[in-house]
Amino acid sequence: MQEPSAQPEQSITAEAFSEAIRDLTGAIEQVIDGKRGAINAALVCLLAEGHLLLEDVPGVGKTMLARALGASMHADVRRIQFTPDLLPGDITGVSVYAPQTGQFEFKPGAVFANVVIADEINRASPKTQSALLEAMEERQVTADGRTHPLPDPFVVVATQNPLEMEGTYPLPEAQRDRFMMRLSMGYPDLDAEREMLRQRDHDNPLTRVRPVLGAADIRALISYARRVHVSPLVEEYAVLLARRTREHPDLRLGASPRATLQLVRAAKVWAAIDGRDFVIPDDLTDLLEPVFAHRLSATRTSAATRGRGGTDVVSHVLERIVESVPVPIATHG
Repeated sequence: MQEPSAQPEQSITAEAFSEAIRDLTGAIEQVIDGKRGAINAALVCLLAEGHLLLEDVPGVGKTMLARALGASMHADVRRIQFTPDLLPGDITGVSVYAPQTGQFEFKPGAVFANVVIADEINRASPKTQSALLEAMEERQVTADGRTHPLPDPFVVVATQNPLEMEGTYPLPEAQRDRFMMRLSMGYPDLDAEREMLRQRDHDNPLTRVRPVLGAADIRALISYARRVHVSPLVEEYAVLLARRTREHPDLRLGASPRATLQLVRAAKVWAAIDGRDFVIPDDLTDLLEPVFAHRLSATRTSAATRGRGGTDVVSHVLERIVESVPVPIATHG
């Protein structure tokens, strides 16, 4: 699977899936060292047809991970630098009058790509952020009453700085809910930071990344992951986990039905990466915080009385929910 396939979709084996994951991981790790968890999360979002939000302080490799993911594929990759003066039309596209035809022609914006890197998404105004809503959910753009489909595959990898930093706007709940997962990169460990100094003293590691898969290959991996089995008991477990967030007194906003759906989709890819053709409860609990936490909001009272910030309250609530919901047995029969 080294070159783009000529077929629109192909059927692959478990061995081919594992080989493709190794190829993608190896390509990305040429740029991002010591962050296997973040790389796996990016691949899960790509193959579960979701979108990834990377939130952390500046300079820890958020944009590098997004660019490395794009560089590892024979695919159209566009980067959008979000700034306060960015306009919605810069993202989705605009209709331009063509004197030759006497008609308006649609000029696609930067969102028309397989991999869209939305860099520092929370530095743009909420109006501009909302330009991504339709694209992320329906994989299309509507302009002047006409609908324009987006390429397949399509994934948005967005980065954002912590909200307490200057010049940022909070993402609206509807926008956050479009992201399958939110992840924090964290600082590199000692050895990884030393290696980074040695590598980047000579060149940019992104220049060494060579595409290992094409768009058709990615579609085949997505198709394979869709076929991973989810038993009714595991489905019920996912629903119960979500419902507990909606009933918890410390949360004013629980997980949406979209969150439940995306948790199961992500778990199917997680299982496939682990070499299984069925989902187990641990797949759901492993992914629960990155899939659910950014969609939940703590009540002001719970944050104040527990002496924690809203994020800490959400993490605590999710831990308690996992402990309280009975784990199903015999889940892949």
